[in-house]
Amino acid sequence: MSGGLFALLDDVAVLARLAAASIDDVGAAAGRASAKAAGVVIDDTAVTPQYVSGLAAERELPIIKRIAIGSIRNKLIFILPAALLLSQFLPWLLTPILMMGGTYLCYEGAEKIIEKFFGGHEESEQLATEISPEQEKTMISGAIRTDLILSAEIMVIALNEVTDQPFVARAAILVVVALGITALVYGVVAAIVKMDDIGIRLTRTRSGLVQKVGHGMVRGMPGLLALIGAVGTVAMLWVGGHILLVGVDDLGWHSPYEFVHHLEEQVHDATGALGAVLGWLTNTAASAVIGLVVGGIVAGIMHFLPFGHGNAAEGEHGTKAEGQTGETSSDVDGQHGTH
Repeated sequence: MSGGLFALLDDVAVLARLAAASIDDVGAAAGRASAKAAGVVIDDTAVTPQYVSGLAAERELPIIKRIAIGSIRNKLIFILPAALLLSQFLPWLLTPILMMGGTYLCYEGAEKIIEKFFGGHEESEQLATEISPEQEKTMISGAIRTDLILSAEIMVIALNEVTDQPFVARAAILVVVALGITALVYGVVAAIVKMDDIGIRLTRTRSGLVQKVGHGMVRGMPGLLALIGAVGTVAMLWVGGHILLVGVDDLGWHSPYEFVHHLEEQVHDATGALGAVLGWLTNTAASAVIGLVVGGIVAGIMHFLPFGHGNAAEGEHGTKAEGQTGETSSDVDGQHGTH
């Protein structure tokens, strides 16, 4: 009897060790897959704070929470099943889909640089501290739609790293990636948007040192947002360019990848102790340049298409001008009536 009990306990211990090892394997694979998607994660983190910019402080966290819930829904309900089915039955489509996503990232990065240095359609600078529930709902829906594109890219990049895993393990890894990245992105976003509020509270304490820290946090907020935006733009070009570089190599055009890889090896061998870092930076810079070139070409094409940004901007300017004219006339009429 006791022998049977000890044998059962031994079997349970073996199963527990196997489960723990499986969990460790899933966690390690999820970590590697998430690292590959780092550039898109940075971009997602850089984009989201704009949706709560200028809103009342008490609405910032609730809105971020609703966007985060929408992001999890995007990943787990829409993207995950489609990605798993694709990897199971049409794995050869992963590379073209990744390249399409990489091209989109290049386009977005190039578009931001073009607007930064050459001007583009201007965003409304008006800050609305109070918005209606309908406006809030519309804004959250727009944020979740943007997140859908970035989440799809994150999940496909992660999936591409674990295609050799069994189906169940693949699904578990992608669930971990989805939950972990969402928690990371929106946790960081929540900390960023509340940084100035925390800084203001610190400035009201009695400690002079704490007050200085608070003032520094408030003053540093615009610079931090600008830095995150710049890093996000570079990350989009780097990740998008690298996806295209690896993609064309997988599809049979080896020259671009071999050229960049050879350049990386030359820098690595010529720079001694710093070779690993400088070699990686060389590969990253080359990928970013490729991303900028491809993105610039796509942005140029988009500006000439009927539904491109250029024509859309003209339509927006026309609508705004008409709206502003209408408001001005109404204001003038109202002022004349008052007088």
